[in-house]
Amino acid sequence: MSDTAFAMNPDVNSATNPNTSSDTNPDMKSGSDSGTSFPGAFPSAFVDPSSVAVVGASENQAKWGYWLARGALAGADRRQVWLVSRRATEILGHRSYPSVSDLPGTPALVVLSVPAEHVLPVVNDALAKGSRAFLGITAGLGAAAEDELAALLDRFGARMIGPNSLGLVNTTADLRLAWGHFTRGNLAIVSQSGQVGSEIAELGARSGLGISRFYSVGNQLDLTAADVLESLTRDEHTKTVALYLESFSDGTRIVEALRELRRAGKHTLVLTTGASEGSRRLARSHTGSMTSALDVVDAACRVAGALRVSTPNELVDVTRVLAATAPPAGRRVAIISDSGGQGGIAADVAAAQGLLTPALSDRLQARLRTLLPAAAAVDNPVDLAGGGEAELQVYAKVAEAVAESGEVDAIVLSGYLGRYGEDSPGVQEIQDTEFAVIDRLGQLAGGAAPVPVPLVVHSMSRSSPAVLRMRDHRIPAFDTIDAALGALGRAARLGGQPGRDLPPGRDNAASRVQGYWGAREFLMAQGIEMPCARRVTDAAELAQACTSLRAPLVLKAGWIEHKSEHGAVRTGLNQDTTAEAFTEMYDRLGPGEYVLEEQDTRPGVVEMLVGARRDPDFGPTVVVGFGGVQAELWQDVSVELAPVDRSTAANMLDRLRSSRLLDGWRGQPAVDISALIEAIVVVSELIAGDASLEEIEINPVRVGPRGALAVDGLVVPVIHHV
Repeated sequence: MSDTAFAMNPDVNSATNPNTSSDTNPDMKSGSDSGTSFPGAFPSAFVDPSSVAVVGASENQAKWGYWLARGALAGADRRQVWLVSRRATEILGHRSYPSVSDLPGTPALVVLSVPAEHVLPVVNDALAKGSRAFLGITAGLGAAAEDELAALLDRFGARMIGPNSLGLVNTTADLRLAWGHFTRGNLAIVSQSGQVGSEIAELGARSGLGISRFYSVGNQLDLTAADVLESLTRDEHTKTVALYLESFSDGTRIVEALRELRRAGKHTLVLTTGASEGSRRLARSHTGSMTSALDVVDAACRVAGALRVSTPNELVDVTRVLAATAPPAGRRVAIISDSGGQGGIAADVAAAQGLLTPALSDRLQARLRTLLPAAAAVDNPVDLAGGGEAELQVYAKVAEAVAESGEVDAIVLSGYLGRYGEDSPGVQEIQDTEFAVIDRLGQLAGGAAPVPVPLVVHSMSRSSPAVLRMRDHRIPAFDTIDAALGALGRAARLGGQPGRDLPPGRDNAASRVQGYWGAREFLMAQGIEMPCARRVTDAAELAQACTSLRAPLVLKAGWIEHKSEHGAVRTGLNQDTTAEAFTEMYDRLGPGEYVLEEQDTRPGVVEMLVGARRDPDFGPTVVVGFGGVQAELWQDVSVELAPVDRSTAANMLDRLRSSRLLDGWRGQPAVDISALIEAIVVVSELIAGDASLEEIEINPVRVGPRGALAVDGLVVPVIHHV
């Protein structure tokens, strides 16, 4: 079902609450949970309005107007509800009015569920009535109508969510203005696609997760996802935020909102598609062509202290862990299983998720041996070896011992627990004993250990009474090991990236840089080391340059950006071959600014790429990767929002597959990583501090055992189109 299908034919009619006390307060004040530190406080009319008018209400359950009217009336004890319909005088047992103008009071929030051609007239009527907040369900207005609507809202100082919105919900305020059913909980959903948001809510409900707030932002004609995120910062009922966006046009503000959420103790899980690849196609450097939009989204999440997930199911699985406990303090996991095979599989899955399964200490192993049969494995994974069947309480005893040791950051129970009672339905004693074990584990999951250790269960049952009892104890239980460890691994990654500050960068006049010679001078002035060189434009200057430089030499056509692809660079030259190379290149490429440079011949060198570019959504970014002429072939890069400090730059290197080359590979010496880190930091500060810079690239940076030398550079100023 498409997001626009819901608005296919909403009634223009409506019905209303018979209590007709006038409401002249349109609730445009900031709600108590609004982030007043942000520009433009979020109107409380979208949080807990004093009155609501549903325009396009209907008794037809196949229409949007039915669900909106039904949801609005569910909060009639809390607020005034009016229903508006051109065709009906009564809907769902409540009076309906033919138009907004006929209402006995001013609606604080007007819900628009009318055909596209009626939106502007209805908004005009509501504005004349004094309303200043609108929820636009209707889709298909068209660009011209949306422009007219935006101008109208701006003229009256009114605000709108939508159009093309699936609706909004605040379960704690009995505000349910959306299609579907929503149970109360601690997950807030902010979604550009209403249907994706609805899917997240439905998947969450199946797993026992409820919703605090739900906002389908639709076309974001006025209020945006950033506005909604800012409003959630002080919502005491929201613990986790699910954010789905297809574009990040307000990227820097979104990052700041996510940082504020993290500071407020709330976690955000980001779901997106490929975002925008258009900027990648426009890039002039290798840096731009090698980084994807998702790379930049991930970098933004690291700065914000959020985490990107790939599917709604992944999002809900991580939320289940976060709903039960704080993220693990580290990546050390103990796997406890009643099957050696399942334990081994779990260890492999854990490794794939970036989790560690360290061997347990001799002291802890000795304690576990007192609880388990002689055949049990007690190093990690722990194999109960039939101990669970002999005494079900062993599951809890072993988990408690491991949790109390302080040697791991999380525990995973994998196997048969949860099926004992289900497979023996006529034996009440087995079910009761299994329940008692789960109750005991519930105490552990609830923080009974001296240091709380997250507990996740993989059960071979999906929804047995025992598994449901785990849910009652807020123990995240999954029916596959990959789901269990995937959720735990993502929660650990989220816990490991608390966010970081983005200080100002270096302010330099890069807009005057032209060509390779200009890039050399600019980069060397910032402390980037480059080979000795001379600028030449003719044969006489070339001959003079040869007398002051040490062979072997490199000749470059300085105005050409990708020199290797255009035959604009010759290496390994000496005083005898330089003139011939210059004549050939000059005849083929024409006059211009050529550069004769000393060639770096140091042994044990690794070629890397350091670049930076200005992302149209998130602003300055910095990239490091495997460099040289094969850089685009290997596509081995790390991306961060700029600027970065030395610690962040070092982490970028650690994430590269090629990082092992830097430490010494097959007898080669380790290179000067500190010099490479310094180059990353400098380039990141340059792009962050100078708004006139579009891109910087140093490729390659030749990093040797003693220092790093940049042997090519590109500086691209921002082009201002008239």
